[in-house]
Amino acid sequence: MSISPFDHPYLSGLIGDEEAIRWFSVENDIAAMVSFESALAEAEAEEDVIDNAAAEAIAIACRTFTPDLAALRSAVAADGVVVPELIRQLRETIPQEYRASLHFGATSQDVIDTSLMIRLRPVLARLDKGLSDLVTRLDHLDKAFGNNGLMGRTRMQAAIAITVHDRIGAWQGPLLRHRQKLDALQQNFPVVQFGGAVGTLDKLGEKGPAVRKRLVAILDLRNAPQWQNQRDIVVEFADFLSHISGCLGKIGQDIALLAQGGGEIALKGGGQSSAMPHKQNPVLAELLVSLARYNATQISGMHHALVHEQERSGAAWALEWMILPSMVTATVTAMRSAAMLLDSVEGLGEGANANDA
Repeated sequence: MSISPFDHPYLSGLIGDEEAIRWFSVENDIAAMVSFESALAEAEAEEDVIDNAAAEAIAIACRTFTPDLAALRSAVAADGVVVPELIRQLRETIPQEYRASLHFGATSQDVIDTSLMIRLRPVLARLDKGLSDLVTRLDHLDKAFGNNGLMGRTRMQAAIAITVHDRIGAWQGPLLRHRQKLDALQQNFPVVQFGGAVGTLDKLGEKGPAVRKRLVAILDLRNAPQWQNQRDIVVEFADFLSHISGCLGKIGQDIALLAQGGGEIALKGGGQSSAMPHKQNPVLAELLVSLARYNATQISGMHHALVHEQERSGAAWALEWMILPSMVTATVTAMRSAAMLLDSVEGLGEGANANDA
């Protein structure tokens, strides 16, 4: 069993996404944190902060490191974060003379936040491809059915006649804008976090910015001054996720209503009813609505995380850990489900039936 429906043994068949689950797995998280430590050592050696031999020893240790997960779990219960115990375990695999060079000048939040950013890189690629695919699918539907008539409805009541092209335009417009927003987002995101104990890189002195610049290049992230207590960077990304799932929820809601009336849309497949065998429930359309509402609800929690007291917050920070992975999963699930739903449309417009396709 599972607390979360996103990785539940059977609910995940509807709500989950296997790729998203891997992004936020403990294996990927630890691998990303360890890659931060290796990259940091390399960057500091290039700036003569630590010896090249120390950086090489750290790199070897990071490549071969196997964590004691039980010890990490116990330590987090006491420390609130995984990094102190992770660094303790990693240090034990490094020759004694180089151990002090590991994690030099960094703090737990640098490791954890940058791990998140490393794991968000493939998320952006998935969002980009998903938006493009959905726009293409809507183009195909428009070419096939765009000239068909459809009753326009305002406030859930019949208004005046429109075309399928008009309805598809309302579905496609936000997705096109989100592609533009994603292009802009990727200019400054995902971004490395490196500020040291209180964000001032005090142990590195004047070499701090140069080390961070090299760290950015090694990890293939964006550069920015420390943002450990400025969480708008993360919250803006969460907002973007909710915008995507919300627009897909509108498509799902419209298709569910078209299916309810009969005669305006023909869908292949559909969910079975245990009591009414004749039914084909618009499961994917309903799911899009649920996921949109889920993300809209989570946004409130992410905005609470903006209240990040002083130089570091444990409370606000932990709130992000609970919310953001599920928002990412909900969004990519919505994109995959929307693609499947659009692929299932065999007829659209008044008098639609399977023979229209």
